[in-house]
Amino acid sequence: MKLKFNEVGFIFDLDGVIVDTAVLHYKAWRRLANSLGFDFSEVRNEELKGVGRMDSLDKILSWGGITMTQEQKLQAAERKNEWYGELITHLGPKDALPGAINFLEKCADKGIAIALGSASKNAMPVLNSLEITDYFDIIVDGHSTTKNKPDPEVFLKGASGLNLVPSLCAVFEDAAVGIEAACLAGMTAIGIGKKENLPKANQVYCCLAEANMDTILDLIALNHM
Repeated sequence: MKLKFNEVGFIFDLDGVIVDTAVLHYKAWRRLANSLGFDFSEVRNEELKGVGRMDSLDKILSWGGITMTQEQKLQAAERKNEWYGELITHLGPKDALPGAINFLEKCADKGIAIALGSASKNAMPVLNSLEITDYFDIIVDGHSTTKNKPDPEVFLKGASGLNLVPSLCAVFEDAAVGIEAACLAGMTAIGIGKKENLPKANQVYCCLAEANMDTILDLIALNHM
């Protein structure tokens, strides 16, 4: 089966695929941890990749041996988000990962339907800072989902918003839980990062600058058969 580009959809995670805000999240979470009297390393911060805000907070509190009520947790998460929000205001197009904006431009030129599928509740301000909001036909973020990856909800909503069946969509993800979510959704999983970290991906590229659209189209066709 030979597919055309205008028959498929690409669904992009945000952090680690289009822009790397992991260091900004780390700075904000670390500031929160420090305010509670403990610290954690950038290496340990890797455990938070692809994890939602409240689940991340639970992990961090467990590292510090801190117990909070639900109300206190909500207040702490809001403080972290305010600090993170201050940091992302300094982002600009120059902060996009290699080839990311060019790849979105090529998608638009070829008529590929484009969705964002991110757990982040800060996706819109990040997209606006990068000046790339208009590339996306639909944006599914932490405000419109109730389940965290590896649950496929975010990607299934993206496909639905693009009016496409899941098998006609490719997901671009940098986290193992995101790749798992794409597979559970019945979509083609394109890993962005290191192959050894994303063993379940159908194809892995170091960044979007290296991604081959024709190869991805062929993979979607195989998945759709």
